[in-house]
Amino acid sequence: MIQIQNVYKSFEEQPVLKGVTLDIQKGSSHVIIGRSGCGKSVLLKHIVGLMRPDGGDILIDGYSVVKMRRRELYKTRVKIGMLFQGAALFDSMNVTDNISLGVREHRLFPQNEIANRVAEKLELVNLPGTEKKFPSELSGGMKKRVGLARALMMEPEYMLYDEPTTGLDPVTADAINDLLISVRDRLGVTSIVVTHDMASAYKVGDSISMLHEGDVIFSGTPDAIRGHKDPVVQKFITGSKVVVV
Repeated sequence: MIQIQNVYKSFEEQPVLKGVTLDIQKGSSHVIIGRSGCGKSVLLKHIVGLMRPDGGDILIDGYSVVKMRRRELYKTRVKIGMLFQGAALFDSMNVTDNISLGVREHRLFPQNEIANRVAEKLELVNLPGTEKKFPSELSGGMKKRVGLARALMMEPEYMLYDEPTTGLDPVTADAINDLLISVRDRLGVTSIVVTHDMASAYKVGDSISMLHEGDVIFSGTPDAIRGHKDPVVQKFITGSKVVVV
């Protein structure tokens, strides 16, 4: 499991995370919601060790990410796949090269296995036959799928999704949601999904936590958050300035 314990982070004396505590259970799909700038993406970067907290700790399977040496951290990151908000594909590389970049850098598989594994992951994300295409030839939804295929190439135990439906039309966004559910169910990965899209949050989440002003103000099931009386929570989940109680 992933345990986030009393994590603090500030940038130029501006506090972003103010003692965030969360437990992400193994095999679950945990959604983190909140307004722009509340620290959702910053929290993801702490989980993978791209940022170090000013205080607190983060444990993955009982081991502190904060205290790890670089070599230990690299080994831990192999367990974690990440889908970035903008897919983060390299424009000069075709789909095969983008997807296989991580496994080639880490030398996880023999060279003669990589092509088969790329094809397998493209099949999983419903993009068979796109190996030779470049990012400029792909739609926004297709880029997200290629980014997901790249993350899955490492055969991770944990998947982190940073705004997976941002910038997509409702139909494509719903297809991405279905894909996240399929990946969780077929591969048994633990998922952490950062989003401000409540349709996505309700569909993919077993549990939902809301960040507000640097701390967790709600954590529970999708049904529980719908009935939560806190006006800040209700304003966010309904998208309304006026809360009807």
